[in-house]
Amino acid sequence: LDVSMDTWSYFHACLVSIWLHRFYIYSAVAFGISLWIVIQFTTTKTKRKKSHGNPASSEGTADKLVNGCATPQAKEVHVAGVKIFYGSQTGTAKRFAKALAEAVISLNLPVEVINMGDYDPDDCLSEETSSRNICVFLVATYTEGQPPESAAWFCKWLEEAANDFRVGKSFLQGLRYAVFGLGNSVYVDHYNTVGRRIDRWLWMLSASRIMTRAEGDCNVAQSKHGSIEADFEAWKAKFLTRLQALCKGEKKPCSGKCKKGKCKSSGKQSKESSDHEQGTSEQENTEAEELLETSSEEEAGDTNSVIDVEDLGNLMGHMKKAQVLLLEGVWNDHCSAHCGFTFKQIYLPVGYKLIGSHSGVKLCRWTKAMLRGRGGCYKHTFYGIESHRCMEATPSLACANKCVFCWRHHTNPVGTEWRWKMDPPEMILQEALENHQNMIKQFKGVSGVRAARLEEALTVKHCALSLVGEPIMYPHINRFVRLLHRHSISTFLVTNAQFPEEIRRLEPVTQLYVSVDASTQESLRRIDRPLFKDFWQRFLDSLKALAEKQQRTVYRLTLVKAWNVDELQAYADLISLGKPDFIEVK
Repeated sequence: LDVSMDTWSYFHACLVSIWLHRFYIYSAVAFGISLWIVIQFTTTKTKRKKSHGNPASSEGTADKLVNGCATPQAKEVHVAGVKIFYGSQTGTAKRFAKALAEAVISLNLPVEVINMGDYDPDDCLSEETSSRNICVFLVATYTEGQPPESAAWFCKWLEEAANDFRVGKSFLQGLRYAVFGLGNSVYVDHYNTVGRRIDRWLWMLSASRIMTRAEGDCNVAQSKHGSIEADFEAWKAKFLTRLQALCKGEKKPCSGKCKKGKCKSSGKQSKESSDHEQGTSEQENTEAEELLETSSEEEAGDTNSVIDVEDLGNLMGHMKKAQVLLLEGVWNDHCSAHCGFTFKQIYLPVGYKLIGSHSGVKLCRWTKAMLRGRGGCYKHTFYGIESHRCMEATPSLACANKCVFCWRHHTNPVGTEWRWKMDPPEMILQEALENHQNMIKQFKGVSGVRAARLEEALTVKHCALSLVGEPIMYPHINRFVRLLHRHSISTFLVTNAQFPEEIRRLEPVTQLYVSVDASTQESLRRIDRPLFKDFWQRFLDSLKALAEKQQRTVYRLTLVKAWNVDELQAYADLISLGKPDFIEVK
């Protein structure tokens, strides 16, 4: 017992001593950990320096053994080749393309010269995002600022892709490009507009400029180097220098602290590297300037120019004022003079053709696809409608909802009743068909388009009254539908279920749709943001009116994850109310 008590007393004394001196113990442990971290950091840094100083040894350790033999690492390829696209009317751009190709070949790089008229961007351009090729665009500006005939389809496709909400803004991310535009500054209003637009559209789709856009001028009095040939030669020299840098893997040849063409990068650099720095510096400084270039073009009255997202922020401040003017029956001139823009500036860049005061027509992407012999839209799969003979139109751009997922970004006018200047249905149909046919004719000679289908497409056999807005608001909608049927054109009409009396008065169409965007009053208020105060009762009455129609009817359920997909029983109740023949889920 005495021995055990002595042992306990000894341990107790030790524990008490440790507790009393715990501060010194903590300090010793902290010092030891700090010392270990410093040693590890120093050792790692030394190894890295040795590795960088002797790359051959590091590569040797990284070699893999295959069948007992070490295989050398594959050298990374930074530039696989160069593709030179040209759009030429008189042959100058083509001549420049061949000259550039010869210069690139001298650098031992594969090169391909491509006529834009023989190239299908819909199929091939996205492949360049991962091909490690450099794409060069040499394109002339022709009459009235339009592209040459051979480049017309390429430019139209690129413009629509850049402005189509269904095409992701990173669609061309990874594509590296340079643009050289050919123009004549005598034509001040349209000088090099095609080159500028191609540069801008590529940038909007997240493609990467490898150098600043250059412009050749046929006007020797204004040309920077005395002639368009000299302008091209000066740009070609810069391009080849930049290309050599890219082949070496140089991505950012300067530190990024460039100002007014002067690089503040530290360290000794070769003359070649300094040239690259200056080029990149100019690129970074002019990219912001190019954003302003397009804005100034728009202010100059270029109705075909692109409206950027940043510019839309300014336009939205004028939208209410514009809609009030539109309600009073004033369309383009007044808005242009007092609001700084027209509705054409909003709708034309995304492919619309406006008709009169309140109607529009647009070419659907599925129409373009079927012209090339590809698949059609769901209407082809479900109902046998040939997409290349379908016209997408509306007699009313206005709508009574402001849906959160509106694909028109709320640029169309809104209202609860018809207060616009009214155009006769005969005029709307005639201009819709003419505009549609003119858009179809633009596909003549486009790569991949089948001649037989192009000929068939000139005769419209179906009209989708679902382009934008609320077609049923148009007071003469029945006359308009009758005219379509007299021309042997079937009709699919879509309504947003806010006009029950109009649904009851509507004469039979081939197929009548009601958009069911939500199944409860609160979710409909949150998603559709309707203008009517009694929107829910109107919604239910519209579904009841649909059940009374003696024709084919459809519920279109627009379902958005985390918004309106969970109320299954409520949807079932609405289906029982309207008794549609079909249900389509978007």
